[in-house]
Amino acid sequence: MNAHRAHSHAPRRKPPAFAARAPRLPAESLAHSLYLAAQCVQGVRAGKTLPTMMTELQQQARSAWAASTRGAVRDLAANALRDYARGDALIARFVQKPLPELLHCALLCALPRLWSAPEHAYTTVHQTVSLAEALLPPVKGVVNAVLRRVQREEAELRAWLDEQETTRYAFPQWWIDTLRQDYPEHWQAILAACQGKPPMSLRINRRKADETAACAALEEAGMTHERQPNGAILLHEPRPVERIPHFFDGWFSVQDAGAQYAATLLDVRDGQRVLDACAAPGGKAAHLLERADIRLTALEADAARAETIAPQFDRLGLRAEKILTADARRPETWWDGQPFARILADVPCSASGVVRRNPDSKWLRRADDLRNFTAQQAAILRALWRTLASGGKLLYATCSLFACENRAQIEDFCRNHRDAVQLPLEGFPAADGQLFPAPGQDGFFYALLQKA
Repeated sequence: MNAHRAHSHAPRRKPPAFAARAPRLPAESLAHSLYLAAQCVQGVRAGKTLPTMMTELQQQARSAWAASTRGAVRDLAANALRDYARGDALIARFVQKPLPELLHCALLCALPRLWSAPEHAYTTVHQTVSLAEALLPPVKGVVNAVLRRVQREEAELRAWLDEQETTRYAFPQWWIDTLRQDYPEHWQAILAACQGKPPMSLRINRRKADETAACAALEEAGMTHERQPNGAILLHEPRPVERIPHFFDGWFSVQDAGAQYAATLLDVRDGQRVLDACAAPGGKAAHLLERADIRLTALEADAARAETIAPQFDRLGLRAEKILTADARRPETWWDGQPFARILADVPCSASGVVRRNPDSKWLRRADDLRNFTAQQAAILRALWRTLASGGKLLYATCSLFACENRAQIEDFCRNHRDAVQLPLEGFPAADGQLFPAPGQDGFFYALLQKA
């Protein structure tokens, strides 16, 4: 690859591979974590998701990963994918012949650490070279040379990467172009926000604990936090759920602050018949049940994902009237003909607003995917509208930033449904319904429709 072919980054590209035994590396070493993270990135380049690769590797391991290893592997792989365009361009600049795939991916994992943690540069170089020596000794010199040059020539290389948009922003060109068209004044800030580390927020289960007791428990556990305007609790430092006090007693759920607007915007009341039409893994449905004594039907098309809903309700001490596995686009297969007073349509989407949490998605998604998503969303909206009672409300929700999935979708629906009235979003920080990624929350879109 030529040094300036930054626009052509495609994770599914497969450089020549090599066969190698699993190297003998200390389980607690950075080299071992780099080895595992490189396999994760290699899987993403072949078309798999990062969570899928993490699960597969843990299942293949002879013994369970330590929590520290799991966290290190996840961080190394996520950072490599977050900066994928930059890392690939840097390797192409300094390596004339393609490296074996696994070593290429190991370099992708090591490079972001050189610049983000310069105080650990020696360890990063040493451990990456150790991994290269364990995998294929003849190339350890190449790996060492690339890392040393990237470390030494940081200022020059940053300026070089800024010459092209794909490497300046570390996003595919179609993604950049779409955001620039949708938000001419804000697209650069949006891209910058999407490159950051995701925040961790908690939702208090008001049926189990009040805010005073819940916050006191967090403080006692040494977890500094701040309350968000919508009641979400933003942790200053992410923590594994095992360390969150009373988590398994049902006091808390992990849910982004932006996602916690859904239940409040839908305005559910005791006794109402409510549908969550795309319910898995159940976070928003659980929030609805926490807020009112409703008759909830949780609907999910994916059978495997549907199985995650009931355990969530059980942990929180909640109960749905029905949990169904069916396609929301085909009400004839699941609807009993009784209309719903409230419907939450948290539809499948590009997930562009939560790309910080899933950095693999920006390289796995394609521009053509947007057409598929918008068609699916429109079909779900049309089908669900038939099941909504007169005077009832439907909340359309996505975790997307792209206008074609959001405001354009709602505008088109309202043009074709004269009985659809778009209501203002009371208490929501964005009048147009579009929430951008920020330090305290991810990106979401909401539109509240009422059937006249």
